Parts: sequence; structure tokens; C-alpha cells
Amino acid sequence: MAAAARARVAHLLRQLQRAACQCPTHSHTYSQAPGLSPSGKTTDYAFEMAVSNIRYGAGVTKEVGMDLQNMGAKNVCLMTDKNLSQLPPVQVAMDSLVKNGIPFTVYDNVRVEPTDASFMEAIEFAQKGAFDAYVAVGGGSTMDTCKAANLYASSPHSDFLDYVSAPIGKGKPVSVPLKPLIAVPTTSGTGSETTGVAIFDYEHLKVKTGIASRAIKPTLGLIDPLHTLHMPARVVANSGFDVLCHALESYTALPYHLRSPCPSNPITRPAYQGSNPISDIWAIHALRIVAKYLKRAVRNPDDLEARSHMHLASAFAGIGFGNAGVHLCHGMSYPISGLVKTYKAKDYNVDHPLVPHGLSVVLTSPAVFTFTAQMFPERHLETAEILGADTRTTRIQDAGLVLADTLRKFLFDLDVDDGLAAVGYSKADIPALVKGTLPQERVTKLAPRPQSEEDLAALFEASMKLY
Repeated sequence: MAAAARARVAHLLRQLQRAACQCPTHSHTYSQAPGLSPSGKTTDYAFEMAVSNIRYGAGVTKEVGMDLQNMGAKNVCLMTDKNLSQLPPVQVAMDSLVKNGIPFTVYDNVRVEPTDASFMEAIEFAQKGAFDAYVAVGGGSTMDTCKAANLYASSPHSDFLDYVSAPIGKGKPVSVPLKPLIAVPTTSGTGSETTGVAIFDYEHLKVKTGIASRAIKPTLGLIDPLHTLHMPARVVANSGFDVLCHALESYTALPYHLRSPCPSNPITRPAYQGSNPISDIWAIHALRIVAKYLKRAVRNPDDLEARSHMHLASAFAGIGFGNAGVHLCHGMSYPISGLVKTYKAKDYNVDHPLVPHGLSVVLTSPAVFTFTAQMFPERHLETAEILGADTRTTRIQDAGLVLADTLRKFLFDLDVDDGLAAVGYSKADIPALVKGTLPQERVTKLAPRPQSEEDLAALFEASMKLY
């Protein structure tokens, strides 16, 4: 790595660290009692855990037909994408439906990294089909598309933006009953089988946004590690980076009792509530698995033990972030994905430019955690140690830099592209990337440190090169 580039990265990270506000308002500790937030609004005093039922085991997909039979399903929609429709995971699911006498229709036009247009196409299919249950076989794109189809087919008179998160949509709470949805994840990243979140590109604004409500979480997640053997190496790596950042972000997010405003009714308490004692357990456990197994899972496609553990880690992190939320890595990732020009990731068989979600998230992680570490340095240092750093002589004020260095080494070992520049961005793109981050308040407001547009610009600049 060029010495000048290394010095530039180190300089930018130090600038971010020094910029931390030390005033009493922003230097709160994790144990601060509930009270008034800086804006004067009352902060929340409670958190709620919501998670899908989960069943884990090699070959468990074969049970999906029996589950639908037990539910009394008579007209099922099976959603997947074009690539997966030809692979064993979908075939196993269909065989189970046929064997158990379940009538079903296949929708295989899910878009990898869905858009509002691809969501609408699936929604129209679901509304016309009048289905009484859904099965999603695929990665996060398939599970999220199926959640949206179920929601709007169950609420046919709603406008599309009614349930989309503010400020892009209206963020209305979901009060209609939905049909059962069984999710069968085939990647080890999104944890979407456990969460009430569906993410898509809103093409009009060229930003990613989403729908977030406990009501749309799957009824059941069937986590079958046999499906992980069909993943190419870069898909395993990028999926694993999503798990890594889910765990890191939910563990370092603003604590739930500091989040404002306090909801006037429980139905308006957001799905992403801030870090909390239950989510913390899942996040840390997922992080330990990532540290132990991700490199093995990437390097050896036949390592069923490593790939099985990563499949579970995805669900564990999903339980954590699905209730605590994520923050800046994810908030900044949405324009990185949405503004992609020509970059096409290796191992992804798609016909459009694509920065895979996990890659778009992890590329900013060294800069982000340098920036946020001033708030909860102990948590940042703890995660660095789990990821392999020797922290015995580390000063607590260096927690962010140590975690950033640990992440850079981790990414270098897994042959990750050298920053945003390597996926097609330059300094000239920073204003557009910042503009695309600003609407992501659903997640950016959960960062433990408030951030200005200048802060975001500095974070993007520091992420142009990693090594």
C-alpha cells in the first residue's frame, strides 16, 4: 500500500476522531437515566422484542409443505428470483408443496437489489392472485419483495408510499392483518427471515429506503444450512459483511432510552428502537461467529460447518438489529448502492450494475466507527477485541482507531475492493452521496453521535481508499 495513501487515510480518521463533541449533551454514557433529550422531547422508556419463529436444521426446507398444510393454505405464492428458480433450494421447496397437496403459483421475477418498480410488479401479481399464504425462497431481495407483496395485497386500497418510512414515505403504522409468510433464506447476510423490514431502491430519488413494521415480519423462518453450499465465494463474503455490520451497528447504536420522541401509542414505537440489553446479546454472539467462521466460509465452499454457523449468525444478528436498528454504515450504504454507475460485482449473475448490499455497507465501516467511538468507546474496543485486536495496552480514547485498523485488516484478508474509489466513486460524487444519506433518518438518527453534512462528507472521503 502506498505510504502517501496510508498517511491520508490515517489523517482523515484522526480528524474525524478529534471532531467528536465533548459537551455534556453529546458525551452521554450508556448508563444515563431516561429523561429529556437535547431537543427537549421526552425520550422513550421501553423497548419491544419482536422476532419471527425460527426453525433451523439441515434439510428443514422439506417441511414447508407440511407447515402450509397445518396452516390450512389453499392458494400459495412461492417467490424467488430467476437464478435461484433453477437451483435445488427452490426445487426442494416445490417438491414439498407438491408432496403435501398444496396448490401454488411461482413468481420468479424478483430483482436482486429491488426497486419500487420491481416491488410494484410483485405487489400487482400478489393482488391478482388472491393468495392465502406466501413462501419466499432466496436472499434478502426475495424475502423483502415478498413482505411488500403480502402487505399491499392485504391492504389493497393503500397508496405505495403510505407504509414507506418517512421522510420519503408517510410511515403509517400497519393495522391490517397479513397472510402467513414462510421465509427460506439462501444467503447468510440479511437476517430478513427474522425482521419486519423490507428495503428497496426508490428510483425517483435514487436512494434506498424501506418499510419497517413488526407486522410484516415472516411467520416462520426455515434456516436450512444446506442452501449455503450453493453460494459463490464473493456472495458469502458480502453476505458476511452485512452480518458483521448488523452486529457492530446494533451494538453501538443509541441506547433505546435516549431515543426520542417517546411514542404516544405502542403501535408507533419504531421497529428500530436503539441498542437494548436483549439485542446486545444477539449482536455480540453473531460477531463472535463472524470472527471465527467467515474467512473459512469464504475460502472453502465445502466447509459446511463454517457455512452453517454463518447461516445462523445471520439470523442472530437479524434478531439483534431487527429490534435495535443499524446506523451510519447502513445509512451511507443506500446511496452507494443506489448511485452505482458501471460496477458489477464478481460472482453476481445480474444484468445491471450492482454494488452488493454487504459490500456497500462495509466499505465505510472503518471511518464510521472511528467517528462514533467517542460515545461508547468501551463497546467499540470490546468489538475490536472480538475481531482479533490485542487491546491489553490500548488507551480507551483510541478505541475507534483500533477498531478501524482491525476492520481494515479483516477486509484486506478477504480481498475486499480498496474503498469507494474501487467501485467507481470519486471525490466529485461526495455531494450526491451525502444528499442520498440525508433522507435515511430511520437509521442515521440511531447513530450514537449526531452528524452534520460536513461530517458525512468527511466520512465518505475517508472511505474512498481503505488500505
